[in-house]
Amino acid sequence: MSQFVDVPKFFDSVYLVDFSPSLCEVARKRFARLGWENVKVICEDARKFRLEDHEPVASGRRARSSSIGYFSQDRPKHGGADLITMSYSLSMIPDYYSVVDSLSSLLAPEGIVGVVDFYVQSRVDVSFRNYTGGFVDRHVNFFSRTFWRAWFDIDRVALEPGRRDYLEYSFGTVLNVNTRNYVLGGIPYYIWLGSHKRPASSNLPHEIVEKVDALVTESPYLYPANHSEALSRAVARAAPEIRSKAFDAAIVNLSSNLPLPSFFYQNHHYRIYYDDQLKKHTQFNDEYIYAFTWEDTRVDERILKLKSDDVVLAITSAGDNILSYALQKPARIHAVDLNPAQNHLLELKVAAYSSLPYEDFWKIFGEGKHPEFRSLLISKMSPHLSSRAFQYWLSNHHIFTKSKGGLYDTGGSKHGIRIFRWITRVFGCRSAVQDLLQAKTLNEQREIWRSRIRPALLSRLVSKFVVSQEAFLWTALGVPKNQLSLIEQDHGASAAVAGPAPTARNSRSHAIWRYMVDTLDPVAESSHIAADNPYYRVCLAGSFAPACHPEYLARGAHARLARPGAFDDLLRIHTDEIEEVLARIAPGTLTVAVVMDSMDWFGGREAAARQIAKLNRALRMGGRVMLRSAGLRPWYLDVFERYGFAPKCVGERKGGACIDRVNMYASCWICTKRENLAPPTPEMELFYLLDVNTSLSRRATLKVS
Repeated sequence: MSQFVDVPKFFDSVYLVDFSPSLCEVARKRFARLGWENVKVICEDARKFRLEDHEPVASGRRARSSSIGYFSQDRPKHGGADLITMSYSLSMIPDYYSVVDSLSSLLAPEGIVGVVDFYVQSRVDVSFRNYTGGFVDRHVNFFSRTFWRAWFDIDRVALEPGRRDYLEYSFGTVLNVNTRNYVLGGIPYYIWLGSHKRPASSNLPHEIVEKVDALVTESPYLYPANHSEALSRAVARAAPEIRSKAFDAAIVNLSSNLPLPSFFYQNHHYRIYYDDQLKKHTQFNDEYIYAFTWEDTRVDERILKLKSDDVVLAITSAGDNILSYALQKPARIHAVDLNPAQNHLLELKVAAYSSLPYEDFWKIFGEGKHPEFRSLLISKMSPHLSSRAFQYWLSNHHIFTKSKGGLYDTGGSKHGIRIFRWITRVFGCRSAVQDLLQAKTLNEQREIWRSRIRPALLSRLVSKFVVSQEAFLWTALGVPKNQLSLIEQDHGASAAVAGPAPTARNSRSHAIWRYMVDTLDPVAESSHIAADNPYYRVCLAGSFAPACHPEYLARGAHARLARPGAFDDLLRIHTDEIEEVLARIAPGTLTVAVVMDSMDWFGGREAAARQIAKLNRALRMGGRVMLRSAGLRPWYLDVFERYGFAPKCVGERKGGACIDRVNMYASCWICTKRENLAPPTPEMELFYLLDVNTSLSRRATLKVS
């Protein structure tokens, strides 16, 4: 501890409790030599140690001993230990149940318990527990479990999983780490931080659950002073309550005498509970697709003009757009992404705002590298992260610390960037890319593009054998099959207008080539990449520049978002499908929904209709849906019209003009809610399904008797 704090000044008192007289004597001599008078060594059975027997209590009153019971512990009325640590001791105590039970009576109401110890455990043991704080690297294979358990048993050190299980059952998990000591042969060990089962920020466990639930669902929160059982019953009779998945999980745990999910014990409640073992989350293999967001936040700000009463729902992506919206100070932002790693990245950025000076923040997210990232993660950012996000970045700290690459050479999009580098090397134009990044004027950039880069990057050979392949489009650029169909349809339509053409010109490779030309030529011709286009600069250079970066990386943005509590009531991070989140938000509470190009991904009108109906339900009258599309007029706009929205094009690629600095999409739309949908009945749901599958040029009516 003395490596991090001044022990004699930082702590009022430190008690070392051990049952070995010889070890206690060694400790006393050490502290006498150091002159640390506030450190007391107690040679006693840990089961019997009581703080009130050694620590003076205010006004001469003594704290009463605790009785053990879930959410009913009679905690110390005065004082209590702010920190309790067990370093390689839990595995050496035969009667560990009573020791773990005694910790509750020793711990201050807002105190922390820290345990580090060796362990072996199978994934099966914990796969159905939602309160352990995450399972990253927790599983120890059969051979390692057998070997290490036998090895430690020689010294009467017990590694059976029940010790750690009981610890996690008895307290709420704040942070959790599972790792290996490879210096000693790969011994599995864990670091665990916990608090009282009952969150310290509330007198009743239900209070914090209700408050978090209200902020997630945009439902009104009834403070205990105005809340009565009778009122609760009246509200319940009047209308069915909308509850978040976090609330559902919390109620299940409370009714089963279990700690709340670890998200409830965070210092901040940005991240909302999700089950990280579901296939819909594990399908991403713990990798984010986007290390930076391909949405021009400057254009978003101009179009949306967010106000202080706006409630925004937006796809997280890399979080850059979410932070841009935060700078505009709306009432709330709901960030939604099905990929947990994308939300881990947003969490990391928020934690960095809360804990790091601008210089470190810039190195991590501006340059994409920081040699001290791991140290900063542990010592500065960890209190501001959920357990799962912390584990993720601790396991992936090399992203920021390795000599090559960095943040912007990671994620699924790295494949596209690396293939571009490969193309420039094969065609001998790597130096041209560097010259383009050094171009002082737009005219100089245009000349380099036209004569040295374009002939290679936009060659038909590259388009046919690389870019037009479905595997490349999905893995490197995040373009799914349905979105690819939109591109091909628009290309086919334009080819038909132009008249008969060779078959090759109607092929997929030609459609992709044409789309690339319409995307990249306007960017190179009208947007100065080195000075004012961070999206392409980071692809070419692997980092942002002090003069060219997204808004959230500005020093002024850091000053504003680094203020204490800047995100507390502002941000909620949902790891789920958009539809699932919309279904659990109170009707008529959202004002803006930013769905990026996700509507392009739908394969049929039924799926689009379901989501659009839920958007209508969640949005206030006049609320807006902002979307971008690879199509000039995507097919689902007609579904928006049928479901109470008025679509308006606010950006379209025409005549070689840029839709924005990214220019990756063919069009941008705002769909404004003009009418409420009637509450769905089974007959109406059938009608919706029939209606969206009929020809859009015809109207259908349905009589129900």
